[in-house]
Amino acid sequence: MTARDAGPSSMPSDRSLRARAAAHARWAKHDPVSGTVAARNAFLDRFDREVDPDNRLDPDERARRAGHARRRYFLDLARRSAAARRARSTSSRSG
Repeated sequence: MTARDAGPSSMPSDRSLRARAAAHARWAKHDPVSGTVAARNAFLDRFDREVDPDNRLDPDERARRAGHARRRYFLDLARRSAAARRARSTSSRSG
């Protein structure tokens, strides 16, 4: 912790607000698309490696399969998100 973090503003919600404000300050000065291109490419490349780890497929076939792998990933993410919301809703009603 730094001296700046000491005191009441070191609460997690305050740190979160400071981080959000810093992110908005960054994106106000810089293009967010170019600022995240490397991370986005790394994330998408993950699906290419998943479906073709040895890089043997035709690029069109690899892209087709990677597209399905991405859809599967996001559908699973949506399913888990819905299950978490359902669990929170059930626990808030019973408690």
